[in-house]
Amino acid sequence: MTHMHITAWALAIILFFVANSLYKGGKTKPAKITHMITRVLYLAIIGTGFALIGSSFGFYAVKLIVGIIVIGLMEMVLVRTSKGKSTGALWIAFVIAFVVVLYLGLSLPQGFKPFA
Repeated sequence: MTHMHITAWALAIILFFVANSLYKGGKTKPAKITHMITRVLYLAIIGTGFALIGSSFGFYAVKLIVGIIVIGLMEMVLVRTSKGKSTGALWIAFVIAFVVVLYLGLSLPQGFKPFA
């Protein structure tokens, strides 16, 4: 399950940047398709994340909340980019939240603990 979770968020991050580039390039149709695939991956991330929580909820709950914030920020960046609105503050919040959730995920007992 851990591999599925990591694969889902890695693909989502890649497709997030692809969709953002397509929106900025004015290619609306391919951007919308990529955006919708990214949304499906959001569901896979959340589903596998819940499956990984298991019975211990303490530290995992913090990662769950920050992870949902990251997904929300990704969605807000893409929607505001598609509408041509500014996204500077959202990008800053996204980067901070992503670094936090990555650190939390790699610090959990099921991770490979590069920070230990």
